[in-house]
Amino acid sequence: MNDTPDSRPHDHHRPREQGWLPIREVTRQTGVNAVTLRAWERRYGLVVPQRTAKGHRLFSPEHVQRILNILTWLDRGVAVSQVKQLLDATPASNEPATNDWQLQRQRLTQAIGQLAERKIDDAFNQAMALYPPRTLCEHLLLPLLGELEQRWQGRFGTQMERVFFHTWLRSKLAVRVYHNNRQLQGAPLLLVNHAELPLEPHLWLSAWLASNSDCPVEVFDWPLPPGELALAADLLSARGVLLYASRSIDPRQLPRQLAGLACPIFIVGPAVRIHRTELLACTHTIADLHLAEDPLSAHQALIGRGLF
Repeated sequence: MNDTPDSRPHDHHRPREQGWLPIREVTRQTGVNAVTLRAWERRYGLVVPQRTAKGHRLFSPEHVQRILNILTWLDRGVAVSQVKQLLDATPASNEPATNDWQLQRQRLTQAIGQLAERKIDDAFNQAMALYPPRTLCEHLLLPLLGELEQRWQGRFGTQMERVFFHTWLRSKLAVRVYHNNRQLQGAPLLLVNHAELPLEPHLWLSAWLASNSDCPVEVFDWPLPPGELALAADLLSARGVLLYASRSIDPRQLPRQLAGLACPIFIVGPAVRIHRTELLACTHTIADLHLAEDPLSAHQALIGRGLF
């Protein structure tokens, strides 16, 4: 049954006060129109709402969260037909509803919405003085970036906030990396943005974690063509190459793209989850190739390979 724009649920067993939302309100919150939501339900079972006695769709806050997660994967270049398996493979968070980390993230999100650079800087400096980098990544920065991506789905002011915060974060981490590099000797880890998306924050988080493990790093925040990647690694005498891929890639191109590299190679980012089967197959045909889904697991993989 279609949900008309002015349809209101009359099912007394599922009142609005309990948090159930009609389809028009979900559209307002997510930017996904009713036709698309119905298609996602019918064709792919992506979001299956409750129904009133009269057949009107009702959505919970968990449904809204799932829709925002769907949009995040679609933005990464995943076909809608492939999103459900990625969503269902994502482990549920066991984090308490409210804790100090969540309060810190809420304050940072509010400051980002106000473009309040000094507030963000003060909060981050205080956190950096109290916690080691891995802890900050795990409990503050990575969850914050995930929450922001969902906040920025279908919302006016999205690009303004994203560019503002990603620019600030890259500048902040780049300064830390620079000062760490000045204290370190030896061959660097080469980190390359493998997608033509500027200001990739997870690339810089990976660089920051590595440089805090006494490993010099060199960051190229833009893709390199085949051949030039190997040339850069050779000129730098790189101890390893980390490619951060935030979007869908073509695994069939990897042998050509990675040709000539004579050091350990790490592919990191959402592309690993999107193409897990194909990339696992590549690890059997490309020497010293390793996979990690995020900066924390990449850091662990680099440790496991003995790069620092």
